[in-house]
Amino acid sequence: MLRVGLTGGIGSGKSEVSSRLAAHGAAVIDADQAARDVVAPGTPGLAQVVSVFGDGVLRPDGSLDRPVLGKIVFGDEAALGKLNAIVHPLVHRHMADAEERAIREGGDEAVIVHDIPLLAEGGQSKSAGFDLVIVVDVSPEVQLARLTARRGMNEEDAVARMAAQATREQRLAIADIVIDNSGTLADLDKRVGEVWADLRARAAAGH
Repeated sequence: MLRVGLTGGIGSGKSEVSSRLAAHGAAVIDADQAARDVVAPGTPGLAQVVSVFGDGVLRPDGSLDRPVLGKIVFGDEAALGKLNAIVHPLVHRHMADAEERAIREGGDEAVIVHDIPLLAEGGQSKSAGFDLVIVVDVSPEVQLARLTARRGMNEEDAVARMAAQATREQRLAIADIVIDNSGTLADLDKRVGEVWADLRARAAAGH
């Protein structure tokens, strides 16, 4: 079994890599999806968030109003700390459960990819104990161009989102494998295919 951390800055195309690895046969565990799942309507996680932040963080349909909650915790370290104290343990448990299922289904040669946007922040890559880390890499110029052209962000917002994450250098510093995604989708297909062959070989050899 091979445990892989996958990360990349906003606009790098990490999701494109993640979906391609899943198509090849990797068991992909998405941290962002886990964070949504643990505060879905009817979950204990959502009940805890509401108990701390009030009914005002709910939409009319009973789901979490993320923009409203975001405004409450943005720039307020105490509020953010309270939110993280609720959500982080739940996400960790959710992802651990998903990994246990993947191991049962894939056996000794399973390749489990943890898709974690903020893996380079706060030394998470070391504490998570991954066998290796893959970083999807593009230049800051390419990030900015994609965020403004494809996601419709204005340049100021895009720069702020990029600045809130680890730097390119910090991400590359934790990388065991780098996937350059500054080219075409065909280039990406080829590179991911190469990486997948490497991951399969490592899993079969016990790393």
